[in-house]
Amino acid sequence: MKWLTAQAAAARLGVKPQTLYAYVSRGRITARPADDDPRQSLYSAADVATLERRRRGGRGRKTVAAGAISWGDPVLESAITAVRDGRLIYRGVDAVTFASTATIEDAARLLIGYAPDARRRSPGAAGGESAKARGFAFLAARAASDPPSLGRRPEQLAAESLDLIAGLGVAFAGADLADAHLHEHLATLWRLDARGADLVRRALVLVADHELNPSTFAARVAASTGAPVAAAALAGYATLSGPLHGEASARAVLFLETALRDGAQAAVNATLARAEPLPAIGHALYPMGDPRAASLLKALAPSTPLQEAIDGAEAASGDHANIDMALAALTLDLDLPRDAPFVIFAGGRMAGWCAHAIEQRETGRVIRPRASYTGD
Repeated sequence: MKWLTAQAAAARLGVKPQTLYAYVSRGRITARPADDDPRQSLYSAADVATLERRRRGGRGRKTVAAGAISWGDPVLESAITAVRDGRLIYRGVDAVTFASTATIEDAARLLIGYAPDARRRSPGAAGGESAKARGFAFLAARAASDPPSLGRRPEQLAAESLDLIAGLGVAFAGADLADAHLHEHLATLWRLDARGADLVRRALVLVADHELNPSTFAARVAASTGAPVAAAALAGYATLSGPLHGEASARAVLFLETALRDGAQAAVNATLARAEPLPAIGHALYPMGDPRAASLLKALAPSTPLQEAIDGAEAASGDHANIDMALAALTLDLDLPRDAPFVIFAGGRMAGWCAHAIEQRETGRVIRPRASYTGD
């Protein structure tokens, strides 16, 4: 990532230093201390370029729409999750610290904002040859049979959300383990020891929510129509299945497997020779490194060959590994099936999808943006 001095950033934007500092305080430009002088700050060149384009293009409706749709300005208000100064925060709680001891059920209660004392147990039985397929089948069945979310109290929807998470765990495992947590269902499915189960627990909480990502936005759109919470979760689950979202770890798994077989440098060279970017490296919201990845990799303590592969990718790119790389490393270290990163992502993100669905219902508004017509 490239950085600019205050003078260079202000000159590109045509503003005074005070205005530049205001952009930083409002989260529109990322800043960090300079390496050679901590009293001086450097400013993200990418953020400055984005802001420069918006200022040059004006703030008409088309400009706002084009800029907001991809890593742009916020498009709706939420009190659930924030990304601030390189930290992930769940309702005011640092997510990394929270993940050190919490379960995904704890995360769901925190993110949803309601903590029902009791919940109905769902059997979660669903057909399918893989955990991923059984998850699809379970949520589809519930979406088709559950009552709409419209007109129901948030406490009711919260209890239903916890039931959905419990049912998804049963569907993933293909067996009901009484009152087991989701990570315990997965540990049984994958035959993990206590260490492996705890790593999966941590990973689930670290991916529980991440602001307004594609799958969460899809869940909110579904919920805004009054659809069942299960339907909102199914919309998120389906969106997550895309290779540019929840399946991003698949490329990282292939990269790490190549590195383990041929060496880290050979894997880097092979990837770059195909004119492909190194997988699971860098994150637009974390210019100084993804704290979720750092937390999971520290707890995992990968084997030397795995760590060398990750280090090689970071050195070649000049950026940090993100959560997709950490999930890929977890998959190989614990010898998990290749759909494990998706299963962990989906299982953890259920908490966020349900929380956002309930928050969207509380607004009472339907999400219905306009299109800018470009046809004949």
